[in-house]
Amino acid sequence: MKVTYIGHSGFLVELEETAFLFDYYQGEIPKVEEGKRLYVCVSHRHGDHFNPEIFKLAAKYSDVWYILSNDIWKSRIPQDCLGRTVSIRPKSKWEDGDIQVETLKSTDEGVAFLIQAEGKALYHGGDLNNWRWEGEAEESNRRMEEHFKQFLEPVRGRKIDAAFVPLDPRQEGNYALGMDYFLDLTQAKRVYPMHCWEDYGIIGRWLDEHPAHPARDRIVQISGRGEEFRQ
Repeated sequence: MKVTYIGHSGFLVELEETAFLFDYYQGEIPKVEEGKRLYVCVSHRHGDHFNPEIFKLAAKYSDVWYILSNDIWKSRIPQDCLGRTVSIRPKSKWEDGDIQVETLKSTDEGVAFLIQAEGKALYHGGDLNNWRWEGEAEESNRRMEEHFKQFLEPVRGRKIDAAFVPLDPRQEGNYALGMDYFLDLTQAKRVYPMHCWEDYGIIGRWLDEHPAHPARDRIVQISGRGEEFRQ
C-alpha cells in the first residue's frame, strides 16, 4: 500500500487494484496507475475538504467513482458525473463488489469513512474530532466530547491499516484530544495526522509530549506535501 499526502486532509491511498482519493481541496493529485479503479471520497462540503476540480478526473480516468457525503448539494455535481456518484449518509453502508464503505456521523458536517478493500482497512475521519475550544461554554464542550465518543464508537477494537485523523493546532492545548482517544480505541497500524493547516510541527509536538505512548511508533511524521509512505 502506498499513501501520498497531498495537503491538509487530502491523501491518495493506492492498493494493488484500487485507489482512494480522500478530501482533496488543493495541491497536485498524483497520477493513478492505469487499470486501477479510483474512488474519490469526500467527507463533507467545507471548502478545505471539497473541491469541484475532482470531477475533472472523470475525463482523465475511465474507471472512477465518487463517494460524496450527502451534505454536498447535487447541483455541485456535473451532469455527466451523476451516474458514477454515490451520495452517502452518516451511519450507512455501500458496497461495490469486494469494496465495503461504512460511514460514521461527524461532530462537524458530513461523515467519516471506514473502508474495507483488498484485505486492508482504511479510516478517514474528515472533521470527526473532539472540537474543544478555549473560551467556549463548558456545557458546549461537554456535549462535543459526548458526541465525539458516541460517533466514534463503531471503530472500537477495529484493526485498521491506515488511519487519517485530525490534529489541529488551532485547538491550542486541546489539539490532541481527538487523536489520543482514537489511539486508545483502535488498533491502527499507521496513523497519519491531518488537518494541521501546514503546521507539521504539531506532529513533533505530540511526539515530544508522549515519549512513552504505546502508539508512538505508529504515528507518521509528515513534513510536507507530496510525501509518499509505503506500508
